[in-house]
Amino acid sequence: MTTEEPVIAPSADVDPSAAIGRGTRVWHLAQVREKARIGVSCILGRGAYVGPGVVLGDNVKVQNYALVYEPAVLEDGVFIGPAAVLTNDLYPRSADLTGRLKRDGDWEARGVQVREGAAVGARAVIVAGRTIGRYALVAAGAVVTRDVPDFALVAGNPARRIGWVGRAGRPLTPSSDGGWICPETGERYVEDAGLLALA
Repeated sequence: MTTEEPVIAPSADVDPSAAIGRGTRVWHLAQVREKARIGVSCILGRGAYVGPGVVLGDNVKVQNYALVYEPAVLEDGVFIGPAAVLTNDLYPRSADLTGRLKRDGDWEARGVQVREGAAVGARAVIVAGRTIGRYALVAAGAVVTRDVPDFALVAGNPARRIGWVGRAGRPLTPSSDGGWICPETGERYVEDAGLLALA
């Protein structure tokens, strides 16, 4: 674990109640809202937004202009690509039926959960309340409207599974025994009932 103090760019806006882990870098114009918890050795790119109470694990990258709305939880090793959006409202409206502007408490915020090692590509949109499984890969520009299983490669609008990826992030190839293999690491995976796991 790093002992280096966090580095926060002068133009970043970090609420005093937010917790920033050692070795984390918060770049220009990024905003970290109240009571957010950022882990060790994370990177928040230029213009990134982390909402109130959002939790980021260790070694998380939130790239330039990505938006992570509360109450999202990003586990260790997650990658959020440039300009990706993790939403939090299934039925958004600015005002209620009386015309009064909605405030906190007037709607139910449903956060996105991104599990360990998963990656979300540039300009992807994850709909409120969805879970991205461990080591899954969401392609650039995808719109995720359903939960994504572990190791799934999803693309399109709405996103659908088009393959499997391993822990290294590379597409898996079928093996002669009916399983799957990572061409980079040689790790073997087995599929059962539409779900994938390490062999």
